[in-house]
Amino acid sequence: MELLPQGKKNNTQVTFDDQQLINEFSKLIMRKDTLEQELAKQRQEKEYLDDVSLEIELIDEEELVQYKVGDIFLFLKQEKVVEQLEKDVQIIDDKIESLETQEVDLDTRISELKTSLYAKFGDNINLER
Repeated sequence: MELLPQGKKNNTQVTFDDQQLINEFSKLIMRKDTLEQELAKQRQEKEYLDDVSLEIELIDEEELVQYKVGDIFLFLKQEKVVEQLEKDVQIIDDKIESLETQEVDLDTRISELKTSLYAKFGDNINLER
């Protein structure tokens, strides 16, 4: 059974090195998918923290507010909660920046592999989703 269009032959030899590049490409695509999911999760978390920050600022400064730390809730003054939220937002911003940098690096390598593989295999390989 042939998967190429009728009348078209595949004369390209796939070497061990070619297969290694194809495998690397596949692994990078899977890593990028995971990275994109994590990035979306971190952005959503930042959005939640921003929303909470706005709400907390409206509360009286002397009032105690429940703040989740790990699996428990602590009662903290509004002022302390605002400070902690700012720290948490900064931590998430750092994570987002790191993930975006990793994503750019992955995109660069994926692009290099695509160029190399399409140069060798042309229409005989499909690297698009």
